[in-house]
Amino acid sequence: MAVTHPIEALTDNAPLQAAAEVVSLAPVADYFLLTLSAPGIAERVRPGQFAALAVGGPQSGMLLRRSFSIYRAGAEDDTVAIVFAVHGKGTAWLAGLRPGDPVDTVGPLGRPFALPEQPAPCLLIAGGYGSAPMFGLAERLRERGCAVHMVLGAASEPRLFGVDEAKRVADSVTVTTEDGSSGVRGLVTDVLPDLVSRTGARAFYACGPMGMLRAVAAVAERHEVPSQCAVEEAMACGVGVCMTCVLPVVGDDGRTRMMRSCVDGPVFEGDRVRWGAVDTIPEDTVGAPVGGGH
Repeated sequence: MAVTHPIEALTDNAPLQAAAEVVSLAPVADYFLLTLSAPGIAERVRPGQFAALAVGGPQSGMLLRRSFSIYRAGAEDDTVAIVFAVHGKGTAWLAGLRPGDPVDTVGPLGRPFALPEQPAPCLLIAGGYGSAPMFGLAERLRERGCAVHMVLGAASEPRLFGVDEAKRVADSVTVTTEDGSSGVRGLVTDVLPDLVSRTGARAFYACGPMGMLRAVAAVAERHEVPSQCAVEEAMACGVGVCMTCVLPVVGDDGRTRMMRSCVDGPVFEGDRVRWGAVDTIPEDTVGAPVGGGH
């Protein structure tokens, strides 16, 4: 069942390419917090958008940029902050940066979260460092008169990000960990039905691993609450050219199309994504090859 909710029109801010410089880099639990001086980018950022960073330096063979949700954007000092974990050579290079080092940066990219036209109780749900865009979103929602309730989950306490900050920007914070090392033992979805009942939530906003987003979208649909999910598909180019980040999404006409996460997303309506068919091309997709694809 499709769920709708009035939202403001998305703001179209053209991205910029900036010769950014490292302001600071600090470990935060199992992650790194990187702050860049990126003139012109910060003032354009909306919660849910991302930045694409060139990695490896000018002599590197790593040609593809790495994309990260924007955690904070400081328009007053032209800074952009991201949170990342080391997963490969590109992020390992980022983890070795020092203040003053150059990082070619493009941003802001992608479609941001859309805000309710009228004040409404909202649930913000995040897994791991998927919480990065949620703090700015919480502030924007509260400016609109919305009550904000955050749910932060992770496998274990060191994999959580921003619990103390969440307590400053949200009306309530619920923490879950799979091993029970912090908060409620279990998954973020375990606590959602009770929170919907207690808060009267009329909108879900989520960011985190794809499996979590699929589960959150399902809970939202069962409770007839609209959801917006910022997906974490790998984005090789970040500008819609390479087509590596496509996923099947149902349009207003009821037909499935392969949408690019980097330009059509990363924020999608949760009930429009065909979560069970991610990483495939469903046979009924517009333009799909005969016999479907994988």
